[in-house]
Amino acid sequence: MYDQTRAQQPADRPADPGGHRSLGPDPLIPSDGRDKVVRRLGHAVNAFADAPREALKEAESAFDEATDALLKALAERRRVLRAGWQDQDPETQNTELRLALREYREITGRLLRA
Repeated sequence: MYDQTRAQQPADRPADPGGHRSLGPDPLIPSDGRDKVVRRLGHAVNAFADAPREALKEAESAFDEATDALLKALAERRRVLRAGWQDQDPETQNTELRLALREYREITGRLLRA
């Protein structure tokens, strides 16, 4: 039977141990990068009372780091997606093209909702 939720998941999404695709989209920024930025922001918040200007500089730097990581992650996703369909034979299956379109739509939608 057709499972609409499962069909909407990107083909490259890793399956969980039960063999099902994980629910929800993959994070745009890898967890190690997110964790580092979160720690820096937390430090800036905690340091604000004692050194407000330095805290703001640290928060701004964490913001810059997050935006750089996001841009790099999006560029890599685009590269991988494009490689999957751009140089394919013109007879490429519509299913493969549809999956790439779905992934572009999902990522763009997430960016617009952010």
